[in-house]
Amino acid sequence: MREVNVRHEGLTDYTDALQLMKDLQKLRIDDEIPDTLLIMEHPEIVTVGPRARNDGILPPEDYATHPVDRGGGLTWHGPGQLVVYPVFKWDLEGEVSVAAIIHVLEEWILKTLAICGIEGVRDERMQGVWVNGKKISSIGLSFLRWTSRHGFTINYNTPQGRVEMLAGCGLGMDTTTSLAGVGHTVERKQLLDALLESMPESIHRG
Repeated sequence: MREVNVRHEGLTDYTDALQLMKDLQKLRIDDEIPDTLLIMEHPEIVTVGPRARNDGILPPEDYATHPVDRGGGLTWHGPGQLVVYPVFKWDLEGEVSVAAIIHVLEEWILKTLAICGIEGVRDERMQGVWVNGKKISSIGLSFLRWTSRHGFTINYNTPQGRVEMLAGCGLGMDTTTSLAGVGHTVERKQLLDALLESMPESIHRG
């Protein structure tokens, strides 16, 4: 079992989170810190990944945006969303490719939801986790020497209509929502407790 330093950062501006991840990634590559898990929320912002930029996909004009270097397209961040950034060195058994690492993270989210009594699934339309045909969790990573920045989100009770208005990467509007949007009431603490409880079994870290 690999040691993980779990840091609860609270509400954090997205630009501050980017700098923190970059600083920690360098320290992790140099083995100056253990694997570090950042848990936070952001004020509302839509991050625009390379795929969205290449396809010319933008959110509506009333959304603040920020470019990012992780894979994927548009990702909404804001209230009612758990944001999880694993600054990990991915070199344990089975962590042999980006696809394998994404699969591990999806499994972690699925087990987290199961503890909360919610059945989540994978969907061939896009990586992430889906509930009742809607996407409630997005995953996007950036690697340097197999050490990651960025991570994943779980939408548990986002403001109605905000994340639903985004489209991108082949998904139409109203495809992404929150657990509340599909009829599940989950408090942030319940979700976070389940995430940390399922971490050792899911990713062999704790």
